[in-house]
Amino acid sequence: MKAYVFPGQGAQFTGMGKDLYDSSATAKELFEKANDILGFRITDIMFDGTADQLKETKVTQPAVFLHSVILALTMGDSFKPDMVAGHSLGEFSALVAAGALSFEDGLKLVSQRALAMQKACEITPSTMAAVLGLEDKVVEDVCEGVEGIVVAANYNCPGQLVISGETTAVELACEALKAAGAKRALILPVGGAFHSPMMEPAREELAAAIEQTTFKNPVCPVYQNVLATAVSDADEIKKNLIIQLTAPVKWTQSVQNMVADGATEFIEVGPGNVLQGLVKKIVKEAQTSAAAI
Repeated sequence: MKAYVFPGQGAQFTGMGKDLYDSSATAKELFEKANDILGFRITDIMFDGTADQLKETKVTQPAVFLHSVILALTMGDSFKPDMVAGHSLGEFSALVAAGALSFEDGLKLVSQRALAMQKACEITPSTMAAVLGLEDKVVEDVCEGVEGIVVAANYNCPGQLVISGETTAVELACEALKAAGAKRALILPVGGAFHSPMMEPAREELAAAIEQTTFKNPVCPVYQNVLATAVSDADEIKKNLIIQLTAPVKWTQSVQNMVADGATEFIEVGPGNVLQGLVKKIVKEAQTSAAAI
């Protein structure tokens, strides 16, 4: 069974999507539609912008979403998912590719999500850190023992977990995690504490937009970050998508559950190959590849 997986923020690179734009009339039309919806030429930044321009939140999230979704939509009949999942932002790409959301609505929500997250980041100093070489339970216990807000945010693969919260609390947790035997506990160059309670203002803002958006039942099960299990009901998808901003990304558990449900092949749709690497670390025998038109 084929599982299509969609990357999140951080997978962007200069030149992303240009081959699609140049080689497919459908892709070109969708990119131009995106420029109109966003009100600026995101394609100029994607194709020729600097790394710093691509890192701007209002650009990064729509750029990664567009690369993934337009690639999936131009694959035609060769895009036949038995199941889909996306890492954080990638969940929106997965939902559009699986027919639960329209291209236009997906892009609008991603743009609103990016701006809402940016605003939330500016309220309180907050950050994230990658923790390597410890079991999840040890990381969770250490975070619970630290004063202030710090939580497990991304369960990326066994031995690789990202924590998120108030800057001081994350720094204290990093020291405690190193003392507990972590190989590394490294502050990440991010704008704020994604997938933590610090994103509550963004969750409220996005919830209002999601509630007003039409969702359909997807063509195949979607393994959502919040539950890590198969979801096929439009209302449940909506509810989980709202919770996602303040809840952890259960990527390890999602991949394990997809394999348990029959997935043998994982195809990454979008920029980079980060998810292929994570899948291999979670399930060594899994086949991985990159999508192509």
